[in-house]
Amino acid sequence: MLNLLRKNNIAAGVLAIIRIYIGYQFIHAGFAKITGGGFDASGFLKGAIASSTGEHPAVQGWWAAFLQNIALPNADLFSTLVQWGELLVGIALILGLLTNFATLMGLVMNFSFLFSGTVSTNGQMILLAFFVLVAGANAGKFGLDRYAMPYVRKYFTVKGNHRRGTTVA
Repeated sequence: MLNLLRKNNIAAGVLAIIRIYIGYQFIHAGFAKITGGGFDASGFLKGAIASSTGEHPAVQGWWAAFLQNIALPNADLFSTLVQWGELLVGIALILGLLTNFATLMGLVMNFSFLFSGTVSTNGQMILLAFFVLVAGANAGKFGLDRYAMPYVRKYFTVKGNHRRGTTVA
């Protein structure tokens, strides 16, 4: 199954469709926030914190503590990160550019929303994103990764100064 996801051209086509669908969802959400004027995450954060109490809390205490002590005091920063993060992840996924990194960042956002008590389409997007992430390079085969990844790999390849056959203690 893993070889099918990572090497098969038909799987690459199906993954491209999944990738584009997830990308569209992110672009739609991010663009609406950016152009809607005055997106402010503080109301969402306060609602998530409030959902951490009661008999059946929807938000875990550790996550509510993070929201209360880090996210809420920096609501302006988190508002900017959410709206631009959604838009940029969406663009990258649709173009198939840095697909694995964009998928990973999308997963971080979806899990953050899920931890904050919102179900919506987050669970579905997480499930689909895992297929894209597990497929690795094959998920971006029909996208700009085909052209960009050789340059990225070349740039990040570490050229060691050690001699062949020696070990570093």
